[in-house]
Amino acid sequence: MLNKKILAAGVALLLAQTASFAAESFLGADSVSGEFGTGNKSKLARVGLQYDWGKQWFQSNGTHLGGYWDLTLGQWHNTAYQGVRDATQNITDIGLTPVLRFEADSKKGFYAEAAIGFHLMSHIYNNNGRPFSTAFQFGDHIGVGYVFSNGWDVALKAQHFSNGGIKHPNPGANLAVLKVGHSF
Repeated sequence: MLNKKILAAGVALLLAQTASFAAESFLGADSVSGEFGTGNKSKLARVGLQYDWGKQWFQSNGTHLGGYWDLTLGQWHNTAYQGVRDATQNITDIGLTPVLRFEADSKKGFYAEAAIGFHLMSHIYNNNGRPFSTAFQFGDHIGVGYVFSNGWDVALKAQHFSNGGIKHPNPGANLAVLKVGHSF
């Protein structure tokens, strides 16, 4: 049992290092992330690349407001498709989100962030009695997190998806999201 855990940890570390190298070397990203979310009988797994804007607004007492682009690819697994218990629906989601972050000038330690982004889903979400009317959705979130001195980033976010009233019905969906990332 212990050997399997050690092997799994080693494979996870190798994959993280490979993803980190690929993103930094080939895609110009400043950081990579993995996110896991749940809510409304939905589960979400998402990977992302982040591109820092390189701006520092409202600098004061060692803090500032900065931002980054978050490019994501996610997979939803819904377990109440069309309101039917245990009926499933899988959706692929691609997103682009401008994120504002209040952080230390060193970009280490605690931070808070907020965002409203754009998501395109492979299918129209219809889960747990909450049918969407469009595959295009706005994804907004608020979150808090901590960046360690070695570049690892852990955050908790509350995320909401809706089409902003473009078309009805528009019930929206809420998820609690755990993010783990690494900056270069």
